[in-house]
Amino acid sequence: MLQLVPDTLLGTVMPLLMADLEFFLFFIAGAVFFEKGERTLFALLTTPLRFRHYLTSKLVTMAALAVATCAVVVLVDYGTGFAVLPLLAGVVSMALLMVLAGFITAPLFPSISEWLLPSALVLLVANAPLLDYSGLHPHPLFLLVPTEGSILLLGAAFHQVSLTGWQLAYAIGYPVLWIGLLCLLARRVFHRHVVAKEGGQ
Repeated sequence: MLQLVPDTLLGTVMPLLMADLEFFLFFIAGAVFFEKGERTLFALLTTPLRFRHYLTSKLVTMAALAVATCAVVVLVDYGTGFAVLPLLAGVVSMALLMVLAGFITAPLFPSISEWLLPSALVLLVANAPLLDYSGLHPHPLFLLVPTEGSILLLGAAFHQVSLTGWQLAYAIGYPVLWIGLLCLLARRVFHRHVVAKEGGQ
């Protein structure tokens, strides 16, 4: 599809494409529902494996998959004229935010069909900063959404935005803060909606 995009517009399109990592939300949610259905999570409760190791393995795997996928797309369709570190930081932070959002929301529902509609709200919030980034509706309140930082990093990776010192600190630090908070929330949700229910069955 990118072959139809003029070379002069590739730099504009690439950050938007790289930010489109919503499939990780559905990927991890599907994995959670599958593991619940197969009683894999119940087996996890009977092993010495700690929750932080379980969650870390999910996050590392999904982040590596995101980097590999985006690297192929960028190298094939854009070339090498991008900034590596902002791209890596933007892709990884966006992927981790999506994975954690899916990991936290999926256990709240008994089936994936019941989860799909509420997941649309997660996607709406996650994509809201694109209105600010694209200039369609700039507003400082978008800075409260953690994906704003990831999108800014992706824009910087393809030389679409020039980040000041405080913007760079925000773009890196704010998503990292949210990732840490979401990890804590993931633990709470897991123990309340998975451990308690599985243990009571």
